[in-house]
Amino acid sequence: MVLRASGSTLGRCMCIITGASKGFGRALAHLVLNYLKTGSVLLLVARSRPLLQQLKEELLQNLKDMQEITIFCTVADLSTKEGVEDTVAMARQQSLKEIDHVLLINNAASLGDISPFENFTELERVNSYLAFNVSSVLALTAGMLQAFPPRAGLQWSVVNCSSMFAVQALPSWVLYCTAKAARDMMFRVLAVENPNVKVLSYAPGPMDTQMQEDIRRLTGIQYHLHPCRDSAAKLMRLLLDNDFVTACHVDFFDL
Repeated sequence: MVLRASGSTLGRCMCIITGASKGFGRALAHLVLNYLKTGSVLLLVARSRPLLQQLKEELLQNLKDMQEITIFCTVADLSTKEGVEDTVAMARQQSLKEIDHVLLINNAASLGDISPFENFTELERVNSYLAFNVSSVLALTAGMLQAFPPRAGLQWSVVNCSSMFAVQALPSWVLYCTAKAARDMMFRVLAVENPNVKVLSYAPGPMDTQMQEDIRRLTGIQYHLHPCRDSAAKLMRLLLDNDFVTACHVDFFDL
């Protein structure tokens, strides 16, 4: 049986956020802190040590009085075997803590080359992109499931940061669309295979991030951008209410 969230907190939680140093991940880290009970652990993962350390200092300043939350930072390149293993190992060190909720937010991702389909003839170029955006997500999630085996009394939640382009094809975006669609299906399989793990594919919408700056520079397309904190707030409400159908795809604009 999957336990429901209380509606006001995420419980005594082991929360892992990848891609935490900037943009949406950073906004989530600030927001999630408000909903963790004493005894929780927040593991922040990214490639930039300075940005992670800055984020940790900000979060420690915002901790409420008597709120005992442990914050760890892992500097890791999740496109590599070592990066995935180091992240799982850091989380595993906390596996003996008395937690009642594991929340894994798979946010780390990249835009990739925007180019016509026929230009992708180099296998190494394609594999490199998919290794970071698909393979590492599978390996990391599998590692966390081994570190914290689903059991009675333990709520398990996985968030896949998705996109409208997981379900809508866009010319010249073959890498990005393929990776997002693959991730959605990956987590649908997990949900069917393990009903004790609740899965959400959340498309956060166009946000004011470096990725959107890159899109504007490369394509000339200018979307109406939303602050990362607005999308993070919608995701947090979904997680707190916990009434979404497992493995569903929910878009920012649906809420």
